[in-house]
Amino acid sequence: MADISALISKLSTLGFNDPPVEHAAVDNIQQWAEALTGVSGLPSKYTLTKTLIFKPKQPKSEPIAPVVVVASSESETSSKAIGAELKLKDLRFASDDVLTSIFQTAKGSVSPFALAQVPKENIGNVRVVIDKSLLDSADTRIAFHPLKSAHTVFITGAILKAFVDSIEGLQHVTVMDFAAQSEPAAKPAAKPASKPAAKATTAVTGAADAEEASGASSREITASKEGDFPRWYNQVLTNSEMLSYYDVSGCYIVRPLAYFVWQQIQEFFDAGIRSLGVKNCYFPMFVSSRVLEREKDHIEGFAPEVAWVTKAGSKDLEEPLAIRPTSETVMYPYFAKWIRSHRDLPLKINQWCSVVRWEFKNPQPFLRTREFLWQEGHCAHLTEKDAMAEVHDILTLYRRVYEELLAVPVIEGIKSEKEKFAGGAATTTVEGFIPTTGRGIQGGTSHYLGQNFSKMFNVVVEDPDVTEGVRPKIHVHQTSWGLSTRTIGVMVMVHGDDKGVVMPPRVAETQVVIIPCGLTSKLSDEERRQITDACLNVEARLKMAGVRVEADMRDITPGRKFNHWEIRGVPLRLEIGPMDLKKNSVSAVRRDNAARESMSLDGLEDSVKLMLIKIQDEMLARARVTLDERIKIVLKWEDFVPTLNNKCLTMIPWCEREVCEEQIKERSSRDSQGDEPEDEKAPSMGAKSLCLPFKQPENPALVPGETKCVQCGENAKRYALFGRSY
Repeated sequence: MADISALISKLSTLGFNDPPVEHAAVDNIQQWAEALTGVSGLPSKYTLTKTLIFKPKQPKSEPIAPVVVVASSESETSSKAIGAELKLKDLRFASDDVLTSIFQTAKGSVSPFALAQVPKENIGNVRVVIDKSLLDSADTRIAFHPLKSAHTVFITGAILKAFVDSIEGLQHVTVMDFAAQSEPAAKPAAKPASKPAAKATTAVTGAADAEEASGASSREITASKEGDFPRWYNQVLTNSEMLSYYDVSGCYIVRPLAYFVWQQIQEFFDAGIRSLGVKNCYFPMFVSSRVLEREKDHIEGFAPEVAWVTKAGSKDLEEPLAIRPTSETVMYPYFAKWIRSHRDLPLKINQWCSVVRWEFKNPQPFLRTREFLWQEGHCAHLTEKDAMAEVHDILTLYRRVYEELLAVPVIEGIKSEKEKFAGGAATTTVEGFIPTTGRGIQGGTSHYLGQNFSKMFNVVVEDPDVTEGVRPKIHVHQTSWGLSTRTIGVMVMVHGDDKGVVMPPRVAETQVVIIPCGLTSKLSDEERRQITDACLNVEARLKMAGVRVEADMRDITPGRKFNHWEIRGVPLRLEIGPMDLKKNSVSAVRRDNAARESMSLDGLEDSVKLMLIKIQDEMLARARVTLDERIKIVLKWEDFVPTLNNKCLTMIPWCEREVCEEQIKERSSRDSQGDEPEDEKAPSMGAKSLCLPFKQPENPALVPGETKCVQCGENAKRYALFGRSY
């Protein structure tokens, strides 16, 4: 039973006919609960579950006898108690090999339904333990993943029992009262939660459950980047301690490791805009409905995303207040008050703040969250020329953030009419690329708003070019531009590997970690002291040289330290042991490529700083080679979708008509096969225009009046970058 449809068909024979619900792939109970908050039509009362697979200690000559435990997510499932009940010794969590070879499943997707996939020669050795609370909950549905963690079914205890009873050859089934074992007899068992987000928990689905609870999973990435990218991404962010899930759906805690990256971006970008004459300020987060609705095109573009405050305590507000999705309508009434003369121009302000956008059902950490951090700049100019010059200056800064800080190459261009900012005249963009999924991702946008908003909010000055008579009023030309913490997600997706984050040195909170090695029992106290002193001395020297460094002197094994810092992406590890001291050197290991070399303690500061520069440059160079290799010029429609399916972006001659863009999206969606679900903003598998690149292909060059649009056959105006996207 390798697919969900076969499972649902089997359940229908047992009296269950409800379809599974779809949601984002999840790794743990908290993510599962959060994913379900965005799904409609759920049962009024249900409880989440965990399915654990253990392997007892047994002679190697005996066939494996796994134990499958099916329990409420809130039940305490002691392996010692389970072993005592079954008269089995030393229950330990089963390895990935057992999950795949016997149950044909993987961590994160384990459920009792995997029992139907056990080969006949193994099923007789399997023991099943069911939580009594699940079978006793007549009015509460039980949630399970039907083979994949991106789906959920809600069944009754009776259906669960009927399913287990239907497994041919299954001989050992035990019902355990976990609540009675974990609580005093006089205390009633906890009621199943009727809402998934009512109580946060750190238990994870499947065999990873106790690893998370014990903290072991925080040191291990179990999903592979190529094999299960969504789970890998979530695991890397949480296990590296960049991010934690919050109890409000779509909101996340940005932890110090990730926030430091954002601070480095802030410092770099803030220096850049101040050199352009931009000054920082702060506006309130609330905007009245009256003001928000003054710019029709703008509010229509954001209407589904706006979160509203309608109450203060128990009283309704006289006028609902929107929480800013962006600040054009917040700021521009005050531009009209502040700008009285052409001498007040240009007005250039920026604010660092958070915004709220609430429309989506499948949030993704850093990429699309209901609240996120960003900067937004808003400027007013006398002429279109001055405004457009600033638009391009800001776009250059955005490109430099990605390439110089994050080592991520981007493509500069202008958005199509369909994809431009709501209410704006033109939108320029830097577009990134995620090689593992073959998707583009918008990195940052700089908009020329024209005079649309200045006309709406009456931001005018007298025309300085008119020197006689009454000077006519002219509307100012405006810009807006924004960059968010999405930058962090892009960096992780591009550079991360199966060991965790790979940090570019320029944004790494810890650039170098020093680890003492070889501290065995054979060393004398004096020899151990020499190694310890050497580590601390190197740490002090590097700090004086301006390197962000930490000596890890904790009383744990070097291997555990290696894993701790590898997950967090520290660019360079220095190992110091007895042999290194004899050679007056350290052993240096790069995080990005695992290359190892010896560095002399003499002049170590310069060697380390040069190595960090080399790592930064080579990370960008590798990513650029990959990007260039995965942008394919496509001149025939029949090559378009196959190119997308090969996880590439397409550069096509295009007519730039909006109706043609809609047709490309529709046709490419219809022709696509076998990829992961599309993002909410780009439903199905359709390709969208990412940008019209400023740097146009020259081989073959587009010939005006001769080169035709790949999709419709009309005359092509420019090459356009199309692809699937986030």
